[in-house]
Amino acid sequence: MNEYAPRRQSPRWLDGDCPREILAIYYDKREPSDPYTIFYTGVEKDERDVWFCYAGVSENGQGYHGQLRRYETQSFRYRNAHRARKWSEVHKPVRDWILADIKWMKGEDR
Repeated sequence: MNEYAPRRQSPRWLDGDCPREILAIYYDKREPSDPYTIFYTGVEKDERDVWFCYAGVSENGQGYHGQLRRYETQSFRYRNAHRARKWSEVHKPVRDWILADIKWMKGEDR
């Protein structure tokens, strides 16, 4: 059986100095508390499913983590394709939070 590898957004969206750990970025202005949703490339597997890690981040750089199953992630990405955001369009406090989060996930900031 082939190893599952999630597909990243194209370089059109993950432009500039976007970290390789980012799978996709979405912005939904209807969500005032956490308009940014960032999916990470790292997946966790159990005996039944593949889980994707994501972060919901506010415009002032406050965030939380969550996980979705593969089919939930695919559904979210399909339904929200028109809300995709370029890395270069993400507000600086959000970018700083994401970069710090990636460092923490790698164990560099513990």
